[in-house]
Amino acid sequence: MEEKNYKSIIEAILFTMGDSVELDKIAGAIELDKAETKRLLDEMKAEMDASERGITITELNGAYQMCTKPEMYEYLIKIAKQPTRRALTDVLLETLSIIAYKQPVTKSEIEKIRGVSCDHAVNKLVEYNLVCELGRLDAPGRPLLFGTTEEFLRSFGVHSIDELPVLSAVQIEEFKAEAEAEMKVQLDI
Repeated sequence: MEEKNYKSIIEAILFTMGDSVELDKIAGAIELDKAETKRLLDEMKAEMDASERGITITELNGAYQMCTKPEMYEYLIKIAKQPTRRALTDVLLETLSIIAYKQPVTKSEIEKIRGVSCDHAVNKLVEYNLVCELGRLDAPGRPLLFGTTEEFLRSFGVHSIDELPVLSAVQIEEFKAEAEAEMKVQLDI
């Protein structure tokens, strides 16, 4: 089979599946090794990005997905009549941050960090497909474990959670000082 046919097959797989497809599954389908399949995917992405096509290929945690180029969104919005854009409140962002950095994490661990109930926030994040259930903790009550999704990676423009920013010790101390000052103000009220 010619390389051109491999690229056509990969394009058909990614287009049809819609969601991301793991590299090893693509390699298995076209009967090539992972390295050669990755090379083809990288070439396809470069070709799509260099041309005036409206789509590209995105890598998410070792899986690949065909996506619309961001510069095409304004035209899609005209057709879709303003898609619903979910606003993340401070509470949702705070909860999402805890999940992203501590995953897999239980609701009780999130509540211990936040100091308040997180049921509503976690349920909203699951509804928005930014967070999902990863299983259950092997502990009494078998609490659910939560982690981020591929939609989270897409929404925040990272390929894996390893790319999330790391806080310096100075930033952590500043945040602690702000939290303590906030707690003091609340206690004085």
